[in-house]
Amino acid sequence: MYEQDVLIVQTKRCGLCGKSGVEIPGTLRVCPNCIRQNWDEAISRILATHMKTRIECGLPAQPPKTSAGIPCKLCANECIMGQGEQGYCGLRENDQGRLKAVVDSSKALLHSYLDPHITNCCAAWFCPPATGVGYPDYAYSSECERGYYNYAVFFYGCNFNCLFCQNASHKNLSEGKLTPVEEFVADVKAKPKCSCICYFGGSPEPQLPFAINASRTLLEESPDRILRICFEWNGCGNPELVRKAAELSHLSGGNIKFDLKCFNTNLSVALSGVPNNVAFRNFELIAKEFYDRRSKPPVLTATTLLVPGYVDDIEVGLIAQFISNLNPEIPYSLLLFHPDFYMSDMPFTSKRQLENCLRAANRHLRNVHVGNMELLGM
Repeated sequence: MYEQDVLIVQTKRCGLCGKSGVEIPGTLRVCPNCIRQNWDEAISRILATHMKTRIECGLPAQPPKTSAGIPCKLCANECIMGQGEQGYCGLRENDQGRLKAVVDSSKALLHSYLDPHITNCCAAWFCPPATGVGYPDYAYSSECERGYYNYAVFFYGCNFNCLFCQNASHKNLSEGKLTPVEEFVADVKAKPKCSCICYFGGSPEPQLPFAINASRTLLEESPDRILRICFEWNGCGNPELVRKAAELSHLSGGNIKFDLKCFNTNLSVALSGVPNNVAFRNFELIAKEFYDRRSKPPVLTATTLLVPGYVDDIEVGLIAQFISNLNPEIPYSLLLFHPDFYMSDMPFTSKRQLENCLRAANRHLRNVHVGNMELLGM
């Protein structure tokens, strides 16, 4: 547990109702109550905050919706790019009436590395490399895959703008390595001790065509190899691409990890810049089409970051109830918050917040886990 003097957190004031507290980020300055109950007044402040942070990062202020522009349907933002405009992720643009894409199914902007098992993956508490579940079809050992690795793929670019982003380096697109799919596939094939691939970032949605192409090629060319295909994403991707990714995870013994950030749409826009309604529809799609086909190891899981003050037991309870209505066995992880990016002036998740949220989740689900316990605050 962190001592309170490790992080100095100042009291801030909501610019709408005047409420003060440490759980109001200085960048946003809109409290959770105003977001939920005074949205008409809160939205202009919230959008202005996101536009400012996006411009500071050299990215489009908001998803473009220019009439007669070039449409992109890779994610829920469904950008329509006018002449000279970029998509929200910064990876595609309208160049004199033609779509100019930094990435596509044949190349990706990424950074990859080997992560030894047992990894810090959000699914490590139930997945094959850590537990042996699914052995021998989906795991090399009936206990733990020691000596094996996860091939971690960090994608640059994202379709969200989370003010609390824990991996904000994805916004520095110039730092990513443009990698041809042939090079990617050859590198994975040359590492037989890699037993899974995890695509994350950023978030994989803007680069799903590459991830699907590369993964399908690897599974087809190495049919006797255990190579689990996993995705860790916000879930707001094109439903057809999401279905293709889920099929690959299902076939390989992999897992799809949805970051269900909050249930209330207003809170999603406030914290992440865009709505997350599509994430819940895609979660339901995978749950209904794939979960019962292979429950061990589970093909689907969800996580929620307990942002102090904003993602409370109300939000967690509604998310857990949504998951339970699909299948109460689906694993759900509550992740403790670390102050970062534009919310670096926030406190850590408190013990009281965790207890309340854990109680709310356990009312609906049978497999609830807490991650990042080392970040627990006072």
